[in-house]
Amino acid sequence: MPKSKLDWLLVLVPVSIAAKLFTDNELAIFFTSALAIVPLAGLIGRATDQLALHAGPRIGGLLNATFGNVTELVISIFLILDNQIEIVKASLTGSILGNLLLVLGLAFFVGGLRHKEQVYSERSASVHTSSLVLAVIGLMMPALFVLTAGPQTFVEREVVSGVVAAVLIVLYVGALIFTLVTHEHLFRTPQSEERPTWSSRRAVVLLLVATVFVAVESELLVGSLEPAIADLGLSKFFVGLILVPIIGNAAEHSSAVLFALKDRVDVTLEIAIGSSVQVALFVAPALVFISLIVGHPMDFIFSPFEVAAVGVSTLIVAIVIRDGRSNWLEGAQLLGAYVIMAISFFFVRGF
Repeated sequence: MPKSKLDWLLVLVPVSIAAKLFTDNELAIFFTSALAIVPLAGLIGRATDQLALHAGPRIGGLLNATFGNVTELVISIFLILDNQIEIVKASLTGSILGNLLLVLGLAFFVGGLRHKEQVYSERSASVHTSSLVLAVIGLMMPALFVLTAGPQTFVEREVVSGVVAAVLIVLYVGALIFTLVTHEHLFRTPQSEERPTWSSRRAVVLLLVATVFVAVESELLVGSLEPAIADLGLSKFFVGLILVPIIGNAAEHSSAVLFALKDRVDVTLEIAIGSSVQVALFVAPALVFISLIVGHPMDFIFSPFEVAAVGVSTLIVAIVIRDGRSNWLEGAQLLGAYVIMAISFFFVRGF
């Protein structure tokens, strides 16, 4: 089994559990559980990498995006159960920004250092860009409704949120059918010469085991989040927008960069942009309905600052990927944009 330099952090899985059982140090529980998620997410990335080699780059990219968001989905569900709705919404926005700017930027930068110029499908990039624009519209219209329609009742906000969420889910499913079924031939990319070293069964078992432990660590993380935030002196908004998505997207970081280093940028796009699309069009809308089921309703109304950040990020990425080629400078530009937004978020105390 391929090893990662971060695998030694797996020792923090039992350490975090022991810290929860035998100590009252919430800050220690927070850091150990957060760091324990990183190698688990890396294991998820390596397992999905093997499945990608079995299934091909298109399905493999979808698998990476899907399992890469398992951590964030689980964390969000626990946050909803704890009624931390604003942190959930901030983490969803931060996940989109992190995948578009941090993950894609890092992959382009590292891949560009090894390969002078990398080429990917302009058609695939165009479909993803259209889905991202749709996501921005889905985030923007409910926010405009709140800002311009005067006082609204709880029922009105939930109806708007529910309809928008349902439409986004339907269109996300439609995009999957388009790219994977009815028009799959338009997005087919050359198969990699690399062959899997794990069996499909072994990869699936590791995915399941790692996902179960991610769920355990996520519960510990959420349980210690509020006291840890108080000890660190950070705002919930910053933690939701920056820290939680970085932890939850560790799988995308590792797998997207790995594929870029192998000059398989089409799969990198599927992971980074595809994951952002999935968060915006499926994960976030699904959480709206999950929140209603568990009795802690979450609307689909984000702050103007969050909507503007997602809109600007989408515009930046659309400009960068429009020519179907990438290099290290474009990666550095995306990373720079993320740093600019992160420092702005640091001084925003919430809404």
